[in-house]
Amino acid sequence: MGGVLHVYKKLEFKITKEIEPRFGKLLVFKKRLKLMIKYQIEKELSIGEFTEVLINSTLGERRPVSEPDRIAKMLEHGNLIITARHNEKLVGVARSLTDFLYCTYLSDLAIDEKYQKQGIGKELIRQTKLASPKAKLILLSAPKAVHYYPKIGLKQWEQCYVLDHVEDLK
Repeated sequence: MGGVLHVYKKLEFKITKEIEPRFGKLLVFKKRLKLMIKYQIEKELSIGEFTEVLINSTLGERRPVSEPDRIAKMLEHGNLIITARHNEKLVGVARSLTDFLYCTYLSDLAIDEKYQKQGIGKELIRQTKLASPKAKLILLSAPKAVHYYPKIGLKQWEQCYVLDHVEDLK
């Protein structure tokens, strides 16, 4: 993987502003905004940026965000990292381990909560698959996202197993 991938997607979404008017009624104003999101493969993502997007996505609840040395190793050994940036701010990341031919394990898919539900996660998955088209893309869902993946076309497998501690092996 030598080249740099640059994909720009324009996203439209609505910002809802609630105002408490007189007489107890609630008015809702909607305004359309257009965002330009830049997707690219990044080999030198900073520990700080990665940690921030993990925390802002709630994935930080299940990642060692208070251990920068572990985060550094996660970035060092993730050999396919695709980012989503809005005005240079990191708003999403897909960190994978892959051999590019047989399997790609998408270990971290994190989208800043302020940018969720805009198609950024789906596009990061698409860019990950495009970077390793012959490999099967594999991921373990975060509990809050378990219903998201079937909606975008991923198939659930019951055959997955996890071993947290070698002592648990019988």
